[in-house]
Amino acid sequence: MDRFDALQAFARVVEAGSYTKAAQTLRISKTTVTQLVQQLEARLRVKLLNRTTRKVQVTADGALYYERVVRLLADLEEADTSLSNASASPKGRLRVDVPSPLATLILAPALPAFHARYPDIQLDLGVSDRQVDLIGDNVDCVLRGGELGDSSLIARRVGELRFGVYAAPRYLERAGTPAHPRELEDTHHRIVGFLRANSGKVAPIDMRHGDECITVRGRHVVALDDGNAYLAAGLAGMGVLWLPHYMAQAHVARGELVPLFDDWQFDPMPLHLVFPPNRHVGAKLRAFIEWIDELMARHAPVAAGKMHDNGGT
Repeated sequence: MDRFDALQAFARVVEAGSYTKAAQTLRISKTTVTQLVQQLEARLRVKLLNRTTRKVQVTADGALYYERVVRLLADLEEADTSLSNASASPKGRLRVDVPSPLATLILAPALPAFHARYPDIQLDLGVSDRQVDLIGDNVDCVLRGGELGDSSLIARRVGELRFGVYAAPRYLERAGTPAHPRELEDTHHRIVGFLRANSGKVAPIDMRHGDECITVRGRHVVALDDGNAYLAAGLAGMGVLWLPHYMAQAHVARGELVPLFDDWQFDPMPLHLVFPPNRHVGAKLRAFIEWIDELMARHAPVAAGKMHDNGGT
């Protein structure tokens, strides 16, 4: 038995809650993962995991052992990177998940600069607006907009998205230009709905004008759960859109979108970089955090005094 492989397999099963998912992230067979954990238990003469037909549960002894294993694996990685001078030139694979519009409009165009600075980092970007299971999907970190629902995660606020309301000229020619946000509720006007990843429901929008504060839900004939598709539906004239400024500005400049309700304000949406509490923040992740901080400072700066959230690094 290779002790390092066995420890790594055990840790991944605990984190993923599944032998199958652990095997997928380690890129080995499920049989191999099972054998490594069994060999580890035999050597220790302790039951580390209880496996049922539905899930894998860590035993009390296994939970204590896992805490030590995570620290040991992190120390080994740190030792390897220090000897290879990785702190000066970070290297290795980094798995990151980001929303599709941010990836398309901000991150992807800036990747040549990232690669020039960190040529030895292999950046694997998952691009979606879905809710990612950081541990189960073996993702190092995610970039997400909105308030955080899981307080156990480590989060760093790296940006704030400012919003506006927009519609395509073809929609306004057909439906007319609404003078007040309430006209989107009970008239012939329509919005394009954006489906929240955690609930599958269309997200309402809070707006304010002086002392007047309202929540607009609107009426829709189409709702989408992907930011790029949401924008495309709006450009096609399917309804009124709520968009971050970075998504709208080029289309406004080309006359493809028209701003509405300019005298109404929105609270900015926080943008967080999030990673699991047990994930070692090595040189490559620190390098990515530093780069994202710089990138978002140009495109979606955070108001003074809001830079760090829970456990920010």
